[in-house]
Amino acid sequence: MSHDFIYADDWASVYEEITEVRGKITEADDTAAFLERHCSGGNALELGIGDGRVAVPLSARGVKVEGIDNSESMLKLLASRTDVVKARHGDIANFTSLDRYNAVFCIYNTFMLLYTREAQIACLRSAASALKDGGTLAIEIEVPALDGFINGQKTTTLLVDQVNTILRTDVHDALRQNLVSSFLWFSETSVRRLAHRVRYVHHQELDTMADCAGLKLVERLSDWTGGAFTQASTRNISLYRRSTL
Repeated sequence: MSHDFIYADDWASVYEEITEVRGKITEADDTAAFLERHCSGGNALELGIGDGRVAVPLSARGVKVEGIDNSESMLKLLASRTDVVKARHGDIANFTSLDRYNAVFCIYNTFMLLYTREAQIACLRSAASALKDGGTLAIEIEVPALDGFINGQKTTTLLVDQVNTILRTDVHDALRQNLVSSFLWFSETSVRRLAHRVRYVHHQELDTMADCAGLKLVERLSDWTGGAFTQASTRNISLYRRSTL
């Protein structure tokens, strides 16, 4: 990831709370169940493991899970939850592993936090080299929502309930496919601002970059319960395997 921006260090203190508010804690069991089927009772490596939202329930299903993250703050959260899931501090764009895995996964838009095309390709190459023969790489990213920008800027309402209002402001750099964003979270009497920046990727480009890394698409879904990917999908879950062994 970028040397001057560690996304999760800004988010660590509220990460579990905001993921729960946005429904991602509930979804973790579906994600773990899906990934378990691609691990065959073996092992898995998560890129951007965070606080173990998915790694911990996946481990509880009998999969040996390891992880990499560039945020010491998030790794401390993981360590406070479990001592079974092993993780190390590192850059998911450039890593090596002596072990090989049945599954490598990079989910919840973590892949888009790699801020250049070169870093994203490097991540795919590193992931491909960490797969066992027949192993699966799973990438989960949002479908870019680029409508509604005026002069390269947009504000979106993400959530409104009786307690919380979450707004997102975006500045769009179309040439680099970058979005620099702020999440404004109003909760009762508190207001929090969370910085966020990504390089968005359309699924066609993701396939092209994966091909550069020696990976071929085997399946694409819209959610962790197996929903079909269509023109109306708001995210894609792409599964790849090495095309050359």
